[in-house]
Amino acid sequence: MQNKEFDVIIIGGGITGVGTARDCAMRGLKTVLVERFDLTNGATGRNHGLLHSGARYAVNDAESAEECIRENRIIRRIASNCVEESDGLFITLPEDDLAYQAAFIEKCQAAGIDAKAIDPKEALRLEPSVNPAIIGAVRVPDASVDPFRLASANALDATMHGAKIITYKEVTELILEGGRVVGVRLQDTRTGEKSEIRASIVVNAAGIWGQKIAAMAGAQIRMLPAKGSLLIFGHRVNNMVINRCRKPANADILVPGDVVCVIGTTSDKVPFEECDNMRVTPQEVALLLEEGAKLAPALATTRILRAYAGVRPLVASDDDPTGRSTSRGIVLLDHETRDGVPGFISITGGKLTSYRLMAEMATDLVCKKLGSDAKCRTAVEPLAGSEPEKNHAHSDQLAFKAAEGRQGTLVSKMDFSQKSEVLCECEHVTRAEIAYAVKYLGVTNMMDLRRRTRVGMGTCQGGFCMRKVAVALAEELGKPELAEEFVKQYLAERWKGMAPVCWGDSMREAEYMQKMYKK
Repeated sequence: MQNKEFDVIIIGGGITGVGTARDCAMRGLKTVLVERFDLTNGATGRNHGLLHSGARYAVNDAESAEECIRENRIIRRIASNCVEESDGLFITLPEDDLAYQAAFIEKCQAAGIDAKAIDPKEALRLEPSVNPAIIGAVRVPDASVDPFRLASANALDATMHGAKIITYKEVTELILEGGRVVGVRLQDTRTGEKSEIRASIVVNAAGIWGQKIAAMAGAQIRMLPAKGSLLIFGHRVNNMVINRCRKPANADILVPGDVVCVIGTTSDKVPFEECDNMRVTPQEVALLLEEGAKLAPALATTRILRAYAGVRPLVASDDDPTGRSTSRGIVLLDHETRDGVPGFISITGGKLTSYRLMAEMATDLVCKKLGSDAKCRTAVEPLAGSEPEKNHAHSDQLAFKAAEGRQGTLVSKMDFSQKSEVLCECEHVTRAEIAYAVKYLGVTNMMDLRRRTRVGMGTCQGGFCMRKVAVALAEELGKPELAEEFVKQYLAERWKGMAPVCWGDSMREAEYMQKMYKK
């Protein structure tokens, strides 16, 4: 890799980075993406999984609302395998101002969002889990999207178009020659090995860490580290996205996804030093539970699987310390015109729903600088796994259908004839899917595997399956000696999310798991 010259280097393996890699590769650019850990390690893997209709932003951020509804429709088309057509409700509770609902609907419709007031009784019929005390309801075209699946599909599609995806390589320095950025110096985060890659253009898509990358070139981006904490519940309480119809506040979105649901989020400014080590506090858990039960009362008695937190990639505003009112709009920076640093671009801000548009904007600028007139096709060509009417073998086997739900049409690449054994019974993950993830999705450890297949994300949280899965993964990697280390790493990582909610059933589960695996 050190001896190969690329057209573009993309820093950051979140959804914006992999989306940009796909767009660049589809336009014929020699593309490489570098990520210091695994893909989706930052904000992309730490959110609700909400495909915004834009309704949430309609009142205060019309531009973001319009972007969301346009991209919502595009993503439903190109990433059908990653999206669940759940629809959404914005509900008004007795303590809320019902007058806000009328203004909300007006702003939504002005942004092109199909928002319609419905009778509270109709809302309860559509979504029985919703608080029966509601005094108002609005139906909007929200949806659920699996961020891990979406990012993985973009990364795979990028590689199918010739891009190189390199994980576990941290950018330690930007290479400048004559004031121009011409490449990056890297260090392997597992071995410490150093290397470098050169390219005509470097794109900074590092999210909240983009401020640090920009500083390496002598440029400045004032990012606002706004922490958001969320809870995952043990089963799916709701089938529609439920939002609170008021100005954005804590714990006002409940999103269904696969067999669970997620409540969030909080918003608190945190120091940059904490961005790599987010922890959910007992106070945040209590707040999420209290406010979440107002959306769906059943949450008060539903088992919590785990808690997690991410940091929103917001560009700072001096008059908004929490980030609640900061625009979620897209920020594209050409550092040549802005800071006198040619060969360097930053793309930041935005949200999961607007990732494709962000990638298009960044790639348009890359192509302009390289003198290419290639046009963007990401809005019309489906992602790998979401191709319509693509022929592949079908089966009534439950594990096959589960794998097909996660990997889409790419399930045809799995060898169920030889490796049909189900290893994770909660999510019906087979040895065949693990082998596929190693061969095609770049999986090298248990955390990578969890993000690509949902192994260990079910009710038992890996308690009954992790040793079997670890052995299978190690063997597929050709390194059977790593199995025990995989188990230790998995237990340590999962404990981070279980610790903040470790009482009642969660405590009993943690004690049982400790007894099973303690030596």
